[in-house]
Amino acid sequence: MLLRGLTWLVLFQLLGTALNHLFFSILPGPIIGLVLLLAYLMVRGEVGEPLSLAAGSLLRYLPLLLVPPAVGVMVYAGAIAEDFWAIVGSLVLSLVISLVFAGWLMQKLIKRQAHPQERP
Repeated sequence: MLLRGLTWLVLFQLLGTALNHLFFSILPGPIIGLVLLLAYLMVRGEVGEPLSLAAGSLLRYLPLLLVPPAVGVMVYAGAIAEDFWAIVGSLVLSLVISLVFAGWLMQKLIKRQAHPQERP
């Protein structure tokens, strides 16, 4: 089961990487693969047991992925301090955009759940 789920994850990543090299060089391949996986799961309507098991197994090791960025922040603290206001500005802008999008999406989902019989 776990191997089948990991195979699906790797296949979507490879598909995203292939599309990255062929068409969308502006986006990273794994991000394209993640969007394709999301579209596949939305069309399917559920997350299968193998994929759920593989994702759950990988999520246990997620904190290990945060160690290299933390080391990078400590090593490049001087460079970060030089561009402090640019970093703060981009973080605030991305926060505002994310909040607006999340609020809009939440309103759509609330309306969708309130009127389930009207869905096409």
